[in-house]
Amino acid sequence: MRANPYHTALLLAPATLLLFILLLAPVAVVSVMSLTDWQFGAASLEWVGLANYRELLTDAVFRKSIANTLVYLIVVTLGAIGIGLGVALLIDSDTQLRAFYRTAFFMPVASTLIAMAVVWQFLLHPDVGLVNRVLALVGIEPHNWLNDAGLALYSLAAIGIWQMSGLALVLFLAGLKNIPQDIRDAGALDGIEQPLERFLRIIWPLLGPTTLFVVTVCAIRALQVFDTVHALTRGGPNKATEVLLHTIYSEGFSFLRMGYASAMTVVFIVGIFFLTQIQHSAMERKTHY
Repeated sequence: MRANPYHTALLLAPATLLLFILLLAPVAVVSVMSLTDWQFGAASLEWVGLANYRELLTDAVFRKSIANTLVYLIVVTLGAIGIGLGVALLIDSDTQLRAFYRTAFFMPVASTLIAMAVVWQFLLHPDVGLVNRVLALVGIEPHNWLNDAGLALYSLAAIGIWQMSGLALVLFLAGLKNIPQDIRDAGALDGIEQPLERFLRIIWPLLGPTTLFVVTVCAIRALQVFDTVHALTRGGPNKATEVLLHTIYSEGFSFLRMGYASAMTVVFIVGIFFLTQIQHSAMERKTHY
């Protein structure tokens, strides 16, 4: 019996309407606003066309925020995937500490980052912070982690890795559980007994779909970094930690230039789309399903 297309459309209507209200309509509104000079709270606006986008090309702060966001993206994504995969392999090997690893690494995922930022601010304090106290025990001089232009962005990236590695861990664990034991046993019969060789020749290729998904999720979440920057550094020192979402927030709600902030938002959305497509296409060729 063939489904009635009208009944199908009626069933899809609530989800389609919700998708339009929550996703498509805001994007359309922002796209239109990006072509105006509207300032937050102003009663009127003027159509300026592509003037906001032309200004972006010469905005040094905008270029700096993009560069910082890309550095943060690369460091956090690689770090979270490396730690998440390593801990997932430990848990999968039936180590006695697997319950501890699950709890310790998933806790940041369930925590409110804006609240944990206060804890990290204390941990990274140049005088009384635990990080400097521990480093002093091995003879390393203390650093002002959040106020050093050369260290601040990487300090925030370390917090991002701490937060995101738990998510990568859970996803990799799910992927490992889906690898049949028969394949692992067949590898042992073929002489693949060393852990590293077994990982490179069996586990890692079969984790292709999971790895593709983890990389995509972690990269998108890294691009959305805002909480830690706003709570700990406000983009400083000297724009060393200025990231794209914080720049958009500053232009829109501090300087009230909503039209210009909307242009940045459109660039951000387009950038996420193309980065995801490039990443997906590049990894798809090396993914085994």
